[in-house]
Amino acid sequence: MLPMNRSTWSGWLRPSGGAGLLVMSLVVGAGAGAGAAILIYAIDLVRRLTVRVADVPGLGGWWMFITIPIGMFLAWALTARFAPEVAGHGVPQIIAALTVRGGLIRARVPILKTIATALTIGSGGSAGREGSIAQIGAGLGSMVGRASRVPEPQMRALVAAGAGAGIAATFNAPIAGMFFAMEVILRDLSIRYLYAVVAASVAGAVVSHTLIGDELTFQVSPYKVDDPWQLLLYAVLGLVAVGLALLFIEGLDAGTVGLSRLAPWTRPILFGLAIAAIGFWFPEVLGTSQGFINDVLRSDIGKAWWFFGLLAVAKLVATSLTLGGRGAGGIFMPSLFIGATAGAAFAELTTHVWQRSDIQIGAFALVGMAAVFAGVARAPLTSILIVFEVTGDYGLVMPLMIAVAISVVIADRLHPLSAYTSPLVRMGIHNPRMHHVDLLDTVLVRDLGLKAPVTVPPEMTLGEIRGILHRERLNGVPVVEDGRLLGLVTETDILRAGGPSDQVTARDAMTRDPVTVTGAFPVSETLERMAALGVGRLPVVAEDDPERLVAMFRREDAINAYHLALGSSARQERLPERAKAGRTDSTGFFDCEIGENSPAAGRTVREVPWPEGCLVVSIHRGNDLLVASGDQELLPGDALTVFGDETAHRRLRHRLRGHA
Repeated sequence: MLPMNRSTWSGWLRPSGGAGLLVMSLVVGAGAGAGAAILIYAIDLVRRLTVRVADVPGLGGWWMFITIPIGMFLAWALTARFAPEVAGHGVPQIIAALTVRGGLIRARVPILKTIATALTIGSGGSAGREGSIAQIGAGLGSMVGRASRVPEPQMRALVAAGAGAGIAATFNAPIAGMFFAMEVILRDLSIRYLYAVVAASVAGAVVSHTLIGDELTFQVSPYKVDDPWQLLLYAVLGLVAVGLALLFIEGLDAGTVGLSRLAPWTRPILFGLAIAAIGFWFPEVLGTSQGFINDVLRSDIGKAWWFFGLLAVAKLVATSLTLGGRGAGGIFMPSLFIGATAGAAFAELTTHVWQRSDIQIGAFALVGMAAVFAGVARAPLTSILIVFEVTGDYGLVMPLMIAVAISVVIADRLHPLSAYTSPLVRMGIHNPRMHHVDLLDTVLVRDLGLKAPVTVPPEMTLGEIRGILHRERLNGVPVVEDGRLLGLVTETDILRAGGPSDQVTARDAMTRDPVTVTGAFPVSETLERMAALGVGRLPVVAEDDPERLVAMFRREDAINAYHLALGSSARQERLPERAKAGRTDSTGFFDCEIGENSPAAGRTVREVPWPEGCLVVSIHRGNDLLVASGDQELLPGDALTVFGDETAHRRLRHRLRGHA
């Protein structure tokens, strides 16, 4: 074991060090486990009040036409007034916070999510509690990280750890919770902060199991495949799961954006009445439906195949209406319900035509459960591991892997957006992806020496601001008062306010609380954040004061950053081994040189037939860095910096050597 001096120990024990992060992760995980218990008690409290309404003489099954619209309306009123991000199923909001706000989640979110979810599910709305618990855990992680003033990478780890702990607490499945955090929330399976997610997931599962017991888990007997030919049936079930997963994703989208002309307050009431109509005929779909799933997995429900099929469709529609009506709850358990009933329907139908061996309805329900969730969330590892941890048995490992693989591959080909990423696109967050190392990871925003930005006061009129934008050749300027950043005014904001006017001020038209970065941000992450938001600039604020503006980072600063990275002698020390080996992931920057006999020599950038997918960023000529404009002539010895994928890279090198 290597000796550790005092400075090493202090670095390990400080909040942003290894031990400090581990302790905070345990605290977050325990908090998520306790939050899961509190949410379950809160749902049970609202459900008891609902039962009292149902027991009123003469109401019969009509009670749900009263309780569900009221519960939906109260949940909507709460979230619309205090925290709109609390509505919905929670996971997209977590990813959005990680993508554009560095993991910052408002402190009010956990408590409001608990209340809104209890009102939604306890009154009879169709949703799961898993997404809500994940958002509660993520909110706790953000609170702990903010209180400890940890850097953004550790903040992201704590938020993901809290979300994973929430899933682990829900199912008493710490391994599945860990993979959910890495596979869905972070979309990154690297091990940099794996220990934080593991610690939180274990703590969450232990605390929730201590407080709640086995109520959180499914009670399933072990199953196994006695006939290898049944694997063909499980493969067909995977195809069925694809169709249901895509229908569920489309249903969730339609429920969220459909009937947009309705007055906001009428939406939860009308959608609540529609849910009640479905529940009147199929009461199994109301609430979380966990008890019914348990019965299906144990093969205790003796129903015809068409009844199970109708239940799957009814749950799909009811959940889409619940979330579309601005209720709060998750889609994890509804996905499992749809998969379990679809698997049971498939098994019941197959029993009449399959004579080779006995069909175990519970086994097909279990595999269908994992396959549908895998198609909905594009999380194959989480889907498989949850089944393993729930059953404690590996007898269905082959059917699970086959059905899940088919579901994920085909669903991703037919509909690239999952149920968790589709809402992000509606938020204006495009193509969130796993973090990949590139050259710009080695340059921090502070390294660029950005100048003090042009700013405007909040009282300046839009007419005056338009003049400044044209004079300075800018598309947007920050609004600052007493050195504090208030917002941004862009050309789009001016047009939205009715055009340049001497009556409208910057305070009236500006975009408030803009997403910011600090000088400690790598340029690569800053560009990713800009791309996710679809903007061309981000304010740079002081690291110790997030309201004090120090600079503006714009797209053109990326070229200077790349030039700085190429000339930095420290580059090799700061790049991970993967970058040193010259490997690339998906798209990235690469260099090409114009040779003496290259067909590009002596031609302008515009005249060169560049391969599709190539973007020439800059031209290195001696000690000069040139902008790759269309009229810029290329000379032998020029080094081009090009952005593109590996295929474009190969084609460009081939073409520059004189091949067609």
